[in-house]
Amino acid sequence: MFTVNNSVFDIWMMLLFGGIGFLMRKWAYEGAPLLLALVLGPKLEVAFRQSLMISHGDFGIFINRTVSMVFLLATIIFLSIPVLRILTKSLRKGGMPKGES
Repeated sequence: MFTVNNSVFDIWMMLLFGGIGFLMRKWAYEGAPLLLALVLGPKLEVAFRQSLMISHGDFGIFINRTVSMVFLLATIIFLSIPVLRILTKSLRKGGMPKGES
């Protein structure tokens, strides 16, 4: 059975996103952060490009200002916490994380 457009592509897209949704439920991923990223991502990219154009391609603009430095450090900390938890949990069990030898 075809969709409204009588297109097989629509069926493949439905199956692809259904599979992604299934995996997100299985692995307990929340949908809200993904939706937020899809909405705010393009705006963030435009702002990033504007900042680089203002600074003539110098990435130092992101660490020279106090506010941007605080946000960068907070991002690094929040992204490293889950990795550190996985590493400490695997070290307590006496093994290496999966995929490493």
